Amino acid sequence: RPRAVPTGTCLRYVIVTRLIHLERAGDCVLMRSADTSKPPYVAKVESIEAAGSRGTNVRVRVRWYYRPEESIGGRRPFHGSKEVFLSDHYDVQSADTIEGKCNVHSFRSYTKLDSVNAEDFFCRFDYKSASGSFVPDRIAVFCKCEMPYNPDDLMIQCEECSDWFHPSCIGMTIKEAKKREHFFCQSCTAENGKTTENFHEATGQSEEKIVKSTSSA
Repeated sequence: RPRAVPTGTCLRYVIVTRLIHLERAGDCVLMRSADTSKPPYVAKVESIEAAGSRGTNVRVRVRWYYRPEESIGGRRPFHGSKEVFLSDHYDVQSADTIEGKCNVHSFRSYTKLDSVNAEDFFCRFDYKSASGSFVPDRIAVFCKCEMPYNPDDLMIQCEECSDWFHPSCIGMTIKEAKKREHFFCQSCTAENGKTTENFHEATGQSEEKIVKSTSSA
């Protein structure tokens, strides 16, 4: 029967066999898929156990993160390329399937990163794997297209109303948007007669325009 492993024993095992430092429960890891054509799975380590009398055959109890394409609704336009959902799906796996550690950031922390590395991911939803529902089930939307914010997409902010817009939604290319000095949206231009434009990178911290259910986004 599996038993808990003393922290020191577990660390020595993992370092020697996998060259990975699992310091404590709560670490996030990449776990090898049986299908080599698929990217590694992302998981949070809940506990570490061993089946052998000498602390061998180390196994980890994990809580899976789902990628958008692994969820019932599939990937949608507002899902970032590094986005994952913390699921209610738990499992026990061999420590030998661990490929390395990774970082799962909060959405706000992710948008503040100076650079995004291969091991960086972000999570803004909990995911109920049986029903396909999300917590929270509502999210702020922006732009004329009324879509939630995707941190991979460039957006520009109106200096008057503070709403954010995708360049393509306002008839502008990304290259054109990056050259703008000021920006006032169509509604604010009509009201105030301002026409100059300004480029900004969206940070996810602007005022929320509308809130809509993630199940219908």
